Amino acid sequence: MASSIVQFDDVRKTYQMGLVIVEALRGVSFGIEPGDYISIMGPSGCGKSTLLNLLGCLDRPTSGRYLLGSEDVSQMSDDALSSVRGARLGFVFQSYNLIQQLSVLENIEIPLYYQGRPEAESRATALALASRVGLEARIEHKPFELSGGQQQRVAIARALVNDPLVILADEPTGNLDSTSGKEILRLFDELNRQGKTLIMVTHDNSVAEHARRAIRLRDGLIESDVRR
Repeated sequence: MASSIVQFDDVRKTYQMGLVIVEALRGVSFGIEPGDYISIMGPSGCGKSTLLNLLGCLDRPTSGRYLLGSEDVSQMSDDALSSVRGARLGFVFQSYNLIQQLSVLENIEIPLYYQGRPEAESRATALALASRVGLEARIEHKPFELSGGQQQRVAIARALVNDPLVILADEPTGNLDSTSGKEILRLFDELNRQGKTLIMVTHDNSVAEHARRAIRLRDGLIESDVRR
């Protein structure tokens, strides 16, 4: 599809584990349009993590084609994939992955630092995003001084800092209590209404219901792909 910002064409991923070849993905094809909000679900071992790693340019397919924007990233070098991750993707993890020694503001700024952006520009962008996720009063705090929900808000702000094509979220409410989880999902809903493209791996049906499209995997294949 010409308007897709993500396109998988017959993507396969196999792993050699001793004498055993594991087929994690066995020919997966789908497209993602700008502004999509997708949940990826399925039983343990179905290929969810492998799919997320490929989408996030953390790994390469064994065969098949992956277009991100207009670029074929299927067989890029490690350095090229690293550049793509930094410029075009945002990540939100279950465990937040914040640097404990840095402040909220510094954690948000980190991707811009690695891109060599001017300090004043980076600081202004990080301040705006801290305000956007409701943490303008906490910018000097360290992650260990924040609640789990607040830490996840920092992670979301950091994911937004490079204005990514796609935000990838891996069980983003998995470590949160129900109230904090609902707050994070409301923030995701708002980001999607503002036009952000979200892909969220979850095992929780109530979380997946926030997405407007559900892809379910089983045994390395797409079992269903349903728009709501």
